[in-house]
Amino acid sequence: MEPDIKNDIQKPSFTYAMLMLAAAVAVVSVGILVFDAPIQILMFISMLVVMPFMLKLGFTYKQIEKSMFESMGKALQPVLILLTVGILIGAWIASGTVPTLIYYGVEAISPQYFLVTTLLFCSLVAVATGTSWGTIGTAGIAMMGVGAALGIPAGITAGAIVSGAYFGDKMSPLSDTTNLAPAVTGGDLFSHIRHMLWTTVPAYIITAIIFTVIGLQYNGSVNAESVAQMTTYLSENFSLGLVPLIPVVVLIALLMMKKPAIPAIFIGAATGGVVAIFAQGFSFSETIATFYNGYTVESGIEIVDSLLIRGGLVSMLALVALFLFALGLGGMLAEAGVLEAMIASFAEKIQHTGVLVAVTSIVSYFTLAIGGSVYFSTVMGGTLMKPIFDRLNLKPENLSRVLEDTGTQSAALLPWTGSGLYTAGALGVATVAYLPFCFLAFVTPIVSIFYGITGLTMTKQEDDDVLEKDAQTA
Repeated sequence: MEPDIKNDIQKPSFTYAMLMLAAAVAVVSVGILVFDAPIQILMFISMLVVMPFMLKLGFTYKQIEKSMFESMGKALQPVLILLTVGILIGAWIASGTVPTLIYYGVEAISPQYFLVTTLLFCSLVAVATGTSWGTIGTAGIAMMGVGAALGIPAGITAGAIVSGAYFGDKMSPLSDTTNLAPAVTGGDLFSHIRHMLWTTVPAYIITAIIFTVIGLQYNGSVNAESVAQMTTYLSENFSLGLVPLIPVVVLIALLMMKKPAIPAIFIGAATGGVVAIFAQGFSFSETIATFYNGYTVESGIEIVDSLLIRGGLVSMLALVALFLFALGLGGMLAEAGVLEAMIASFAEKIQHTGVLVAVTSIVSYFTLAIGGSVYFSTVMGGTLMKPIFDRLNLKPENLSRVLEDTGTQSAALLPWTGSGLYTAGALGVATVAYLPFCFLAFVTPIVSIFYGITGLTMTKQEDDDVLEKDAQTA
């Protein structure tokens, strides 16, 4: 039995913690900028680089390995969701679900108002289902196809999808992250949602205006010949109509009923497989092959091939590797006490709500970046910053709001996070392509920091005490 040497482990100083972090970041940044290396192998190397730092602090290799594997273990559910979404995308193309949504979307939506329509549509789906991932994997996929047909750049379309999906996710009481934030900070779910309205609604209105303005420049920019080629191909090679939409109805119904994500998504994919067999003429073996390898076609039409050659379980494997390595690195840095060391160096100096909101935002982004998961960011950020909010007599919903305004909203903006990997894989767009157009994720923190500086909406604990006293004396 290995002796307990936990007490021999040293806490890193602020300088040492920064050095550890800088070493890990340097591997990734230099590898990408100088050598154009795949980010998956760079994340793996970063884990190896951090190990000597932890050994010097007193950790054994087994302890380091345990911290790595425990963090990776948290990725099992998201990984299975990623793989299942890959199956779903291939199945829904073969079933004619995606082609049907693209065909009728092109016919019905005006290019000028496509982006704001996409924002609103994805918002409604996300509020109803409580899941940004489910929205991106259903409504988002369809809108990407429509946008491509209308001549809208893929990055801008994806930005509208992500903005809408994450707005709806934040505002829905069915969302797991919306429930997690108040649970971590000791607040109440509906108080948390009401408090978020102050930051999210103004930011959403600004975002909608921006997408409307951007959309106006695409008036008359549609390549009519290209669209005609695409719609003709879809109508001639797929049986379009109501039957291919059955998988969408099934999946959205399951998500609204709060059924577990993995079986719900797979049932949606399986329903698509059944439709592919009976409505589109696929054999059972061809359908299973599509589940694994994705949909393939050689139409000779560029826009058709770019839209339809997608999906399959194997399309997600590179994303899975990146997710595992990112979480492994985050787990090691967290176990080493890097975050605590950095917070402790300035915690007592925070005396104003403006500084507090700004610092909490940075911590939220930082924990998202090193942990690779919005769950890690919410738990770590909430745990680390709660004592400071309590010291300043601020209600829990102030902290939970900042965590959602920053970490949750930006979850899809980093290419190595679970949400970033999922979004890029599901929509077929690189994270860097849609990141500049996720306006909601940029505007919301600005509104949040404004409230912190001015003190507006920053409700304090003693406000409740005054109300209780007034009620007792009335």
